[in-house]
Amino acid sequence: MAAATAAAASASSSARKGETYTDTKRRDDVRMANILAARAVADAVRTSLGPRGMDKMIASASSGDVVITNDGATILQRMSLLQPAARMLVDLSRSQDSAAGDGTTSVVVLAGSLLRRSLSLLSSGLHPTSLSDALHRLSLRAVDALHAMSIPLDLSDRGSLVKSAATALSSKVVSQYSSLLAPIAVDAVLAALDPAHPDLVDLRDVRVVKKLGGTVDDTELVRGLVFDKKASHAAGGPTRVENAKIAVVQFQISPPKTDIEQSVVVSDYAQMDRILREERNYILGMVKKIKATGCNVLLIQKSILRDAVTDLSLHYLAKAKILVVKDVERDDIEFITKTLNCLPIANIEHFREDKLGHADLVEEVPVGDGRIVKITGIKDMGRTATVLVRGSNLLVIDEAERSLHDALCVVRCLVKKRFLIAGGGAPEIEMSMQLAAWAKELQGAESYCIKEFAEALEVIPYTLAENAGLNPIAIVTELRNQHAKGEINAGINVRKGQITNMLEENVVQPLLVSTSAITLATEFVRMILKIDDIVTVR
Repeated sequence: MAAATAAAASASSSARKGETYTDTKRRDDVRMANILAARAVADAVRTSLGPRGMDKMIASASSGDVVITNDGATILQRMSLLQPAARMLVDLSRSQDSAAGDGTTSVVVLAGSLLRRSLSLLSSGLHPTSLSDALHRLSLRAVDALHAMSIPLDLSDRGSLVKSAATALSSKVVSQYSSLLAPIAVDAVLAALDPAHPDLVDLRDVRVVKKLGGTVDDTELVRGLVFDKKASHAAGGPTRVENAKIAVVQFQISPPKTDIEQSVVVSDYAQMDRILREERNYILGMVKKIKATGCNVLLIQKSILRDAVTDLSLHYLAKAKILVVKDVERDDIEFITKTLNCLPIANIEHFREDKLGHADLVEEVPVGDGRIVKITGIKDMGRTATVLVRGSNLLVIDEAERSLHDALCVVRCLVKKRFLIAGGGAPEIEMSMQLAAWAKELQGAESYCIKEFAEALEVIPYTLAENAGLNPIAIVTELRNQHAKGEINAGINVRKGQITNMLEENVVQPLLVSTSAITLATEFVRMILKIDDIVTVR
């Protein structure tokens, strides 16, 4: 009897274990909140996608600064976001900007679409881990599809490089100047390309100098150096020097000061005269040493300890016919010395002729309302380039600089991975169709997930058509029909409002931009799906 009672109790206990209720509402709520916050941010920048996308005016509440742009990374960085998942979207855009330089809006829109499909699948009862695994397989398969439709590129084909840079500029505020900025971007990157490392380009070797005045049409690539400041005019110093011998100095041409802050009181006029005479002799001795090496152009680094130059030293340098550019930023010294192929001089005792750079011409030229100093015809010039960006106001100049940066990054992508693909939504539709066909070969929940995520990729061509004022459903349906017939390069021509061959329209983009976008977007969505709680710590 006792044994029967124990057995019944055991059965009852096991039944209760199987029927234990687990409250997953909090996990679902956290996941839902993250997805909705990220989608809200993605929807905010979605209208900026494509050549006909809208621009955003971003006003700072604290400083009152205004920025007008349609660059996804810039828009997101300027947003004040509090929700952690939304801030992760800013990091996603920044990652795309550093990896490829272009596609910062596309990657955010793609992530938002994948999240919307994920929410639908989660509400159907699928587990987040199943969705995460399906996304991982989908990204690998999508990258293979992109490689299959890519076209190899040779860096000697300058025309294709210019086309891809022009495509990146077509969606910018300064798109009407793409015929000028695209060749400048290509020439600047090729000038900075080191034959010893043919797959690497450091964009820090391309310096962009902004100068107010004129229009963007006046933007130019300078084979040399440009300083956004005028030469010293003290005591009638020279403003033009031919056959220049240039020194980059990091010491001060001024009287020395004590190491600690203190005052020296001089009460005798004889002592005062002696101090002034010693100062003159000290500075004159430095100027004579500089002149003895044949140096006739001096680039002086800005000093924070004491004045880099004084009126007296500028007077003596002018008498020695030495052109002086003062207040050179410390961060620019490395670029300047690499361009001039010279060494920075940290002490007057180390001032030797072998540390000087040589150039055919150094001159001060008027630009807009101000003046700049140009150094051209540099002997044994390093692998660098300088772009002088002009514009009628600061908003236009800043946007031109951002657009030029995107174009430089696109050319850098092509140096790193030398493949091109068609633009205009062609790669996204091709990926979507190939993944949908692959989903039919799979079984179970994974097949259902892949099919949903494949449809999510159509958001790019859908948005391109929508922003261009076309009928998105009709356009995407026709685009899908063209790809089903084997036209893998067919895309949306927003100017003609129809489907055309993107290669024939010269709408091309680097393979790396698309592969990076799909990889980063799927990684982001997988990360969001794996989060089931937010823990706040003080």
